Amino acid sequence: MSELRMKMVLVTPEIPYNTGAIGRTCVALDLELILIKPYGFSLDEKSVRRAGTDYWKHVNLTEYDSWQSFLGDRKPSRDDLYFFEEHGAQTFYTPDYQQNSYLVFGCESAGLPPAILDGMNDRVFNLPMLDTRVRSLNLANVATAVVYQAMRTQLGG
Repeated sequence: MSELRMKMVLVTPEIPYNTGAIGRTCVALDLELILIKPYGFSLDEKSVRRAGTDYWKHVNLTEYDSWQSFLGDRKPSRDDLYFFEEHGAQTFYTPDYQQNSYLVFGCESAGLPPAILDGMNDRVFNLPMLDTRVRSLNLANVATAVVYQAMRTQLGG
């Protein structure tokens, strides 16, 4: 797999079904899935495999013990990091995503930790929601929408 590929990054995911579904999307698009510990489940759980169906064994998975260990190993440029939060100042339609982008998502209950987002306001994006009664969207749905938007030119869009 080429190094110039988008990567999906889940920081402290809590729900195995979401991680499994995102893993399946990564297989479909030939992307690496990066998981940052701690998790709210075990990767051995049947529910992760069930959500990823029989594709989970094909997930190009990398795990890190912390955000700092991820940064230390990968050394991503600031411009390659795209964070997704419901309160991002710009929509996910705004950026011109690069091939080496890291699409970063937080845990289901709390999003991304403030320490990760500190000083990154211009790198935080949201998915528009028209009805204010909806507090948030499902992580797997958001990640899938984001990656297809980010890869639209590569996918013929």
